[in-house]
Amino acid sequence: MPKTAIRKLAKPERRAQLLETSKEILRECGADALTLGHLAERAGVSKPIAYEHFGTREGLLIALSREIETRHTDKLKRALGNAPDDLSSVADTISAVYIGCASENGLEWQAMAGALRGNAEMDRVQQELADDYVALIAAAVGPFSNLSKGDLRLRCAGLAGAAETIAREFVRGRATEENAAANLAALIVNGIGA
Repeated sequence: MPKTAIRKLAKPERRAQLLETSKEILRECGADALTLGHLAERAGVSKPIAYEHFGTREGLLIALSREIETRHTDKLKRALGNAPDDLSSVADTISAVYIGCASENGLEWQAMAGALRGNAEMDRVQQELADDYVALIAAAVGPFSNLSKGDLRLRCAGLAGAAETIAREFVRGRATEENAAANLAALIVNGIGA
């Protein structure tokens, strides 16, 4: 029986396909099973194609982290654009989007973070992504706060850490999505204050 030809995709489309396949592997098999060889086999491409896109397993995990965070911040920016102009509504929006993204990606994100703990490049990328997120949150809640710019940034960094912890509790089944979002929103309102 002749082999079916693999449809040639443009590089961005192939990369997106490989990232989606990587998320499937993470969900189904865990981080240890996510290798470039396994990814290539599962995606129906040759190993050199996977290596061309990501270079190393760490490069793949970093690309996944960036993709998930970009999707999260894009959703948050759109939602904030439609949020009423008051702190409570902005806090509700931030928390609902954060916990919603945890619902979509929580297990994969935790598996990736665990697999790359202590990797210098991943630490740098995570800090960059965290700084961008803190700046986005500070810009959204800043109009409702009398805090200095430095204190506002620091509070937002703390709120980002709280969001991650609350999301972890939700992903582990220790809170409902609604309860996690409501508690995160309360922390934002109480942490920023007018």
